[in-house]
Amino acid sequence: MPHPRIHRNSVCAVVGYGSWATAIVKILLENGSIVRWHVRNPEVKAHLAAHRTNPKYLSQVHFPADRLTVTDDIGSAVRDSDVIIFAVPSAFLGLTLEPLDRGALDGKFIVSAIKGIVPDGYVTVAEWFNRRYGVPFDRIGIVTGPCHAEEVALERLSYLTMVCKDPATAELLGDKFANDYIRVCFSTDIYGAEYAAVLKNIYAIAVGIAHGLGYGDNFLAVLISNAALEMEHFLTETFAAERNVCRSAYLGDLLVTCYSQFSRNRTFGVMIGKGYSVKNAQMEMNMVAEGYYAADCIHRLRARFGIEMPIAEAVYGVLYERRSPAAQLKNILDRLA
Repeated sequence: MPHPRIHRNSVCAVVGYGSWATAIVKILLENGSIVRWHVRNPEVKAHLAAHRTNPKYLSQVHFPADRLTVTDDIGSAVRDSDVIIFAVPSAFLGLTLEPLDRGALDGKFIVSAIKGIVPDGYVTVAEWFNRRYGVPFDRIGIVTGPCHAEEVALERLSYLTMVCKDPATAELLGDKFANDYIRVCFSTDIYGAEYAAVLKNIYAIAVGIAHGLGYGDNFLAVLISNAALEMEHFLTETFAAERNVCRSAYLGDLLVTCYSQFSRNRTFGVMIGKGYSVKNAQMEMNMVAEGYYAADCIHRLRARFGIEMPIAEAVYGVLYERRSPAAQLKNILDRLA
């Protein structure tokens, strides 16, 4: 049975003001939703109030004023909404929600648009909300898929996957995102969808490192195909379920994150492959590369389950053990096929 708070007139809160949050607000408003947009940055909030555009991300998108409220008060944004969509970097999730008491999310439906791991506890976003705020998994949805915000702003055809335990709930949520340039697919695989989104960021860093070191398309194709197998192996060993990893929420998202010019994780990897230190690469980017935190989490989980993951481990060695990117890639060449 679908969640009672999800219906045509549901008020949606969007938490975050980065490129993906901005794209989600655009989609929701175009589909007729009333939106409460939580923006912590005072300059961005003031600019949105005065000019109806986000000066930092997707600045070409103009937002109508009649159904949009921009606020820096997370409490009011949550209190006045039925569906809360989170689109902040996973590392900042705890800080963003710090003003909320444990009961603030009672009865609300939570949607994660975050493709990352929460460093506090090394858990996925759904797991974090379940543990920290007691939100049951049947009140948590995931929106995922190969969908870069920059292409959404340009209204280029994209596919999203809405993931919920209840298929009817997923379809109701999907109606809030579907339009002429957004097609929506559905899934009940919350675990697989979240961890696939975590893993693809690690593999995109690996691809970026290889590109930065001068490897060509032939090798990158081999690296990505092996990464897809490694992803499937991890998901099967840690939580077996009926899932087709060739679907867009898994393989599609992996491919676009590894190949796209808009991929921040690939960009991060390219910088490291070209000789940047991890710290300098992080400082130069104006967006968070989620794969940095993901590499540490997957390293710990892989060890706990005894899973061989040479590509993910190579990335971990570069990011956390200061090993040579060239040496790390060379060490796994004979393990690829």
